[in-house]
Amino acid sequence: MHGSSSGGGKKARIEIIPLIDIIFFLLATFIMVSLSMTKNQGVNVALPTAGTAASLGDQQEMEKALTLSVNEKGDVFFNKEKITIAQLPMKLQTFKVTAKDPRVIINSDGGANFGNVVAVLDEVRRVGIGKVGINTEKK
Repeated sequence: MHGSSSGGGKKARIEIIPLIDIIFFLLATFIMVSLSMTKNQGVNVALPTAGTAASLGDQQEMEKALTLSVNEKGDVFFNKEKITIAQLPMKLQTFKVTAKDPRVIINSDGGANFGNVVAVLDEVRRVGIGKVGINTEKK
């Protein structure tokens, strides 16, 4: 008779099952959001559309690729750094030497002068980088 009765008080308990459900929900949400994020290394341009546009493949491969962008004014960007067409061969040589498997993706504004895009593509080929893609949006 020290004040404790066998049937009167309930012991507080932490339920672990709902906590596990919430943690799995948060984990799944985080994974889905992180997978939907894409890393864009180039500058934003209004890409031309193509009916046969294909996905560029694995996200890790995209991150390893160099992005060359040509905007509507004809400015050339090496990733996000504005350069001149005369600086491009030196930068491409450096990229080719440092990259294990050099890949280049060309982003071009739909209204850009085609001659500027061809000049960039020509410099990439002249340096000897064979894996080149032109980024488009699907119609």
